Amino acid sequence: MTSTTRPTPNPENIIEAVGLTKTFGTSKQPVHALGGLDLTARAGQVTAVLGPNGAGKSTLVRAIATLLRPDAGTLLVGGVDAVRHPDQVRRMIGLAGQHAAVEGAMTGRENLVMVARLFGHSRRSATTATTAVLGRLGLDDAADRLVRGYSGGMRRRLDLGASLVGAPRLLLLDEPTTGLDPRSRIDLWEAIRQLVADGTDVLLTTQYLEEADQLADQITIVDHGRAIATGSPDELKSLAGLDLVEVRVRRSEDIAQASSVLATIGGEEPRVDHATRKLAVTVADSAALGETVRAFSDQHIDIEDIGLRRPTLDEVFLTLTGNDTTDLAAA
Repeated sequence: MTSTTRPTPNPENIIEAVGLTKTFGTSKQPVHALGGLDLTARAGQVTAVLGPNGAGKSTLVRAIATLLRPDAGTLLVGGVDAVRHPDQVRRMIGLAGQHAAVEGAMTGRENLVMVARLFGHSRRSATTATTAVLGRLGLDDAADRLVRGYSGGMRRRLDLGASLVGAPRLLLLDEPTTGLDPRSRIDLWEAIRQLVADGTDVLLTTQYLEEADQLADQITIVDHGRAIATGSPDELKSLAGLDLVEVRVRRSEDIAQASSVLATIGGEEPRVDHATRKLAVTVADSAALGETVRAFSDQHIDIEDIGLRRPTLDEVFLTLTGNDTTDLAAA
């Protein structure tokens, strides 16, 4: 792997990627998974990677985990070159994939002890590490039950525990809550927050924008193998442009007329959700809220709810990539 730009390791960063490229397929039909991707993840926080299907998210995770070799560019993990010294990098990281990789015929405790032993722990230190991890993830009471009886959320937490018994500096989470019910997802979010509070750095990919908004200190949006925007959730929301006036009308038959009114107030055709009777349009300033109320009153359109809000991450994603958030999936 070659690079004309090699960053000087910064101790404040856990990941520094510059110009990463990776191509699969044949010379006649190449698939450019990474097309010169730049990404920096600071230590002591959660960094989320978002992007549409095929954007390169999982390829990036596999490169950081040293499971594949980039064709070009530079990748430092904890200041260590991931291509030149993959063994050193592997000792720093834990990886939890999209599906819980735990053995149902063993207890939760047995699963973690086995993994700790594979990390090189003695039997005594493996037991100690397992007990500590089970406590961190709230699995103490279920530790000696067979995993086949665990719920989906418990399995995901145990899988997270398997990536933690080696005490990694960096935890890689590739769509960690895929397939979980809302309660289990919230429980896993809390476990991830606690890990960061205890000193573990986290890089996660996710298809849930709410998840990135809830967990991430920094978000990088990738598309066609390149980073197209990076910032905190609030910073990215400002990239979508103007604020929005959002209105819910009382009667469905008023939607068409309400849409016409909003089109004259905002800078575009309003977005309309007929099922909820909601309409939203971008506006230049907060004065548009009062203008909307007056215009609706003049047209005798009854309002059930109205407000001025910032764009959501879904709207940011749509603005920056041109893709609807339903296109989000593992790359």
